[in-house]
Amino acid sequence: MRRKNFLVPKKEKFVCLNCGQKVAGGGYVNHCPYCLWSKHVDQEVPGDRQSDCQGTMKPIGVIKKGERWRIVHQCQLCGKKTVTDTKKEDNFDLIIKLSITSQFTP
Repeated sequence: MRRKNFLVPKKEKFVCLNCGQKVAGGGYVNHCPYCLWSKHVDQEVPGDRQSDCQGTMKPIGVIKKGERWRIVHQCQLCGKKTVTDTKKEDNFDLIIKLSITSQFTP
């Protein structure tokens, strides 16, 4: 059974607007595994790709949910905050650094 607040994931390749790395995105992931920056592409639900903003999203913190780390991003244009699951390919050193220097408080 599919969750109603998520769309069917699709793989999308992109070039990171922050560090320039080529990324083979997967599922709902729209953040760079090298620098963890993202792009404001979703409006209401992960995967909808309906945002008109299209600003860069800075990783400002992390949240640990069970055994999984989640990245908190803030759009540099409109200020919207989102939370994205990490993937095994993500730069774990940066995730740890964010957990120490976080600008985000829940």
